[in-house]
Amino acid sequence: MTPGRRSQRGSGFPEIAPERLRLPGGRQVRVHYERDQPPWIASRLQDFFGMRETPAVARGAVPLVVRLLAPNQRPMQMTSDLAGFWQRLYPQVRKELARRYPKHVWPERP
Repeated sequence: MTPGRRSQRGSGFPEIAPERLRLPGGRQVRVHYERDQPPWIASRLQDFFGMRETPAVARGAVPLVVRLLAPNQRPMQMTSDLAGFWQRLYPQVRKELARRYPKHVWPERP
């Protein structure tokens, strides 16, 4: 990203291309914008509990790629369909995480 684009985004277009996004648990994450890549965010899976739909930028026109991290901050899953992840993949992921991280809470319906 060129410095000029960054300053434009920072001053005139925060609602179109925000630099940060607040997740349901209160954590703020940086929105990454890279050339020839869809914008993305990354945080621990638990930080997305309560978020049913994939967040988007550009007034909802561009969905973000969500990089879900395990409690050890390592990448675990990547999705641009958060609702589908919760419905189809999370039940199996939950079992694995509960086995690996038994001290963490893994609700059936996050």
